[in-house]
Amino acid sequence: MPQIVFLDFASTSRHDLDLTQLEQACGALTLWEDTNPSTVLEHIGKAEIVISNKVLINAATLQALKDQVKLICVAATGTNNVDLETARDLGIPVCNVRNYGSRSVAEHCIGLIFALARQIPAYHQAVQTGIWQQSKHFCLLDYPITEIAGKTLGIIGYGALGQATAELATAIGMNVIIAERSDASRIRPDRVSLEELFAQADVISLHCPLTEQTKAFINAERLKQMKPSALLINTARGGLIHEADLVVALQNGTIAGAGLDVLSIEPPTAANPLLQQSLPNLIITPHIAWASHKARQTLVDQLAEVISSFQQGQLLNQVN
Repeated sequence: MPQIVFLDFASTSRHDLDLTQLEQACGALTLWEDTNPSTVLEHIGKAEIVISNKVLINAATLQALKDQVKLICVAATGTNNVDLETARDLGIPVCNVRNYGSRSVAEHCIGLIFALARQIPAYHQAVQTGIWQQSKHFCLLDYPITEIAGKTLGIIGYGALGQATAELATAIGMNVIIAERSDASRIRPDRVSLEELFAQADVISLHCPLTEQTKAFINAERLKQMKPSALLINTARGGLIHEADLVVALQNGTIAGAGLDVLSIEPPTAANPLLQQSLPNLIITPHIAWASHKARQTLVDQLAEVISSFQQGQLLNQVN
């Protein structure tokens, strides 16, 4: 049985998960709460299988471990923290986990939409600061409330997460339109162009990967194509949005609001323009759309499945 190390276990669990399946797949399992760049090799030690959620495993690390490490498991779907090309050249397979948090992410997306449309943060703050207590009436009508049913949700990126979000949106009465891929030669009957989506959607939800083509593609030009009453939701990758342009759009009323679960640098720094001032039409959550207990348990159990399959000569979810 192989020795296995999880380099950043605390990014997945707060000691609230059942590790039985994962432990059964291991000869010995070492859990590090976190690992910084200077301790990667030390923390890996003699492990043959390395699990990493976000810890960077670069070319130098792979070269140093080429005769030792037999498998790298990414405890996420995105694999940009591993040098896949070098791993492939060295014959080290890299596998990820998939579809473990689709429902969790979809529910978070819908939650952000409702929170923005119904001004829940603003009304909560009004109660906390005593404004409701001072009201002459039984209710407050200080912040306009919008109903979601009948609105159009535009989805960019129609993989498992986009599909799960579309399913929930349809269930609450939203109309769903789906953007055609930007590299498509034609627009399929069940898709619309990006231009049409930006013009029609009352809410736009991002579920596409971060690539050279999609980096900061939500910029000032694109934001101006949206309805002034529209909302922008991002639970995918922070780098999809030009953050300084979004600040201006929210300040100027170019769009009505935004709900973000991801930022371009995580954890963020004080330099992030979205954090430098309080914007009443902006909600930011700390990359936790995926993080329901059920989703995190599914993730850990899927890691065990990948490792067990590898020991039986099969590779599940190989990405390189």
